[in-house]
Amino acid sequence: MTSAQFLWFLLIGVLFSGFFFLEGFDFGIGMAIKLFGRNTAERDTIIQTIGPHWDGNEVWLITAGGAMFASFPMWYASLFSGYYLVLFLILVALIFRGVSFEFRANMKTETWRNFWEWAATIGSFCAAFLFGMLFTSMIEGVPMDAKGNIFGSFTTYVNWFSLVGGVAVTLMCLIHGLNFLQLKTLGTLRDRAQAWNKVLYPVLIVGEVLFVILLFISTDFFDKKPISTWSILIVLVLLTLIAWWGVLKAHNWTAFIASGLSLISIVVLIFNGLFPRVMIATNSAHSILIKDASSSPYTLHIMTIVAFSVLPIVLIYFIWSYWVFYKRLKSPKAA
Repeated sequence: MTSAQFLWFLLIGVLFSGFFFLEGFDFGIGMAIKLFGRNTAERDTIIQTIGPHWDGNEVWLITAGGAMFASFPMWYASLFSGYYLVLFLILVALIFRGVSFEFRANMKTETWRNFWEWAATIGSFCAAFLFGMLFTSMIEGVPMDAKGNIFGSFTTYVNWFSLVGGVAVTLMCLIHGLNFLQLKTLGTLRDRAQAWNKVLYPVLIVGEVLFVILLFISTDFFDKKPISTWSILIVLVLLTLIAWWGVLKAHNWTAFIASGLSLISIVVLIFNGLFPRVMIATNSAHSILIKDASSSPYTLHIMTIVAFSVLPIVLIYFIWSYWVFYKRLKSPKAA
């Protein structure tokens, strides 16, 4: 394995980390539209909290997919063909979620506004759940031949481990979104978001314990990398406890940063367990390794130059856009 191959494996992990940190609270806010908002005015305010950002946050996913395609084409081909149906459903959920914001804003009848609000909520829920299910299923190992072709059955994608992973990621996104809502609102919306998270965090901790048990049973992470796996899991639990403490003490920034880092720790756990593989086969001889899946050294060299030239500009833009819209929104008065 060359340094360029290792670098691009890390960069793809960084891109997915950025996606789950930023899009994670977008998914959470989306789920909260109908589950949390009690009237049209509250739902308007909830949507406004992510109005300037949600479409930009999705760029991290597109960039991660593009980077995977360019730097590890065999990984991209195997993952996207083997998980074609799951990724198609994710795309449908993201499309419904995306258009729902625009259509809802232009609907004059309450019936259609209600329809698109549910589209945003269900689309956000499905996207978060399916992402969690996909990555959990992937690290469990899939039936694959020597050419990287996946021959999965229904239980390859839908089983106890992948379902728990999907629920865990969905719950983490909802909590992250409610933490963001506490940062962006004042009054009753912020107080109610805090009250919800006081209840949801104990549920999440139970879910994390169940996830760790199934991770031990269903993957080779503890056999191949026991120290790093346990270390990441301990960090995950500590971050969850810190975020819970932040909610209890009304330290909004602490809770938000810790919940976002919890999502990143899941990505770190997955990429740590994958290394030096990019796809895990049930027959270990057929697993795809980083060194075998990558593009040519020249391609990786050019990509590295372009990435490190453009990335600082993108990061500056994202920081600036959040700074411009940093002010809190007031909760609407009850009708």
